Amino acid sequence: MSKIYRTGLAPAVSQRRNFNAFKNLWGAFQEWRKWERLRGDLCSLSDQELMDIGITRGEIDYVASNRDTDPRGIRSAG
Repeated sequence: MSKIYRTGLAPAVSQRRNFNAFKNLWGAFQEWRKWERLRGDLCSLSDQELMDIGITRGEIDYVASNRDTDPRGIRSAG
């Protein structure tokens, strides 16, 4: 019959895994909040204001999701 030895590592590894999962979830939630805030701000602009910054209403979701990229593929300054 084989013996199974328990080490003290299992709870620490489990806690670290739980913390990393929470950290990833929290990061995803923060990114969603930034996306939602930017999307709301862009939606509140008039068509003329959107035209002034070079986007259309149809590009709002794309711009909010890809904050570092211009909708026409030109890298923005920032």
